[in-house]
Amino acid sequence: MQIREVIGLRKAAILGIVFILILFPGATAYGLGPAENAEGKNTSAPRIDQLDFPALYLCQPNLEGEAVWIVQARLRELGFEIEPDGRYSSYTSYGVKMFQLAHAMKDDGVVTPQVWKELMAVESAQPCLSPEQQSKERLLIVIDVKTRNLVVYQNDKEIRRYPVAVGKSETPTPLGEWAVVQKGVGWGNGFGTRWLGLNVPWGIFGIHGTNKPYSIGSYASHGCIRMFNRDVEKLYPLIPVGTTVRIVDKGKMFPENLKPVALKKGSSGQRVVYVQSRLKELGIELDKADGRYGNMTELAVKYFQVWHDLDPSGEMDEETYRAMGMIK
Repeated sequence: MQIREVIGLRKAAILGIVFILILFPGATAYGLGPAENAEGKNTSAPRIDQLDFPALYLCQPNLEGEAVWIVQARLRELGFEIEPDGRYSSYTSYGVKMFQLAHAMKDDGVVTPQVWKELMAVESAQPCLSPEQQSKERLLIVIDVKTRNLVVYQNDKEIRRYPVAVGKSETPTPLGEWAVVQKGVGWGNGFGTRWLGLNVPWGIFGIHGTNKPYSIGSYASHGCIRMFNRDVEKLYPLIPVGTTVRIVDKGKMFPENLKPVALKKGSSGQRVVYVQSRLKELGIELDKADGRYGNMTELAVKYFQVWHDLDPSGEMDEETYRAMGMIK
């Protein structure tokens, strides 16, 4: 075949593809290639599924994902006329602006960590149990990420046990001692029929239902604890706001192989939980292992350091980690 004939066939093929794309602009959806803008860049909608207080804002294409769904579900609970669809549209941005105005914040429609925390803040509500019942019935939820089980204790006696799904290795469920601070009904999509929000300081985490029942019993979530909808519906009315939720790994809140990281008052995160949990194991009582390095944690560390002839700085350094038996 002559070179001119080959070139002619290539030109004809290219013209044919262009002709198809002109007549059928949606052809990219059927495998002929990704949708692109005038500069040739991929314009598929970015997904925001991580729950570490991600920034959400109006853009084209619209942001999508679980984080967007949570914002929409909370706005609806607060009385805004919005139907969650997991897409950060102009209507969702408008709802966020109205929320910001109502709470004396800059009304730019951008969900910042400050907006997240205000949006998920505790609301006054009627308790699920009467004050008389609450004084008699001491409730505790224990979730073990190793066995993927959720157990409810009443006055130290097991009364319920359910299988759950927990976070994947790249988005682990946070170990620690948390409290139920917010409850919601009918969030839908990946959050199922009930939501029990936890006061984890570095993100949005909770116990909820799911539209993926096949994931129960596995490591599948972005850090939340998934339950069968039928199970979370049984759990929901039993658990008042304020109930302690203890999340452990084989019964412990810190790993066997720990890399020491300097910590001090004002620090927060999973590593703070490890230190608080170890202090409690050593018999030094403080408040919950909640990932917040506050006055009580600083005082507990100083107490430990004094009794072990260490500099009572109240800060976690390598020497203190070693004395606590957290590293070799």
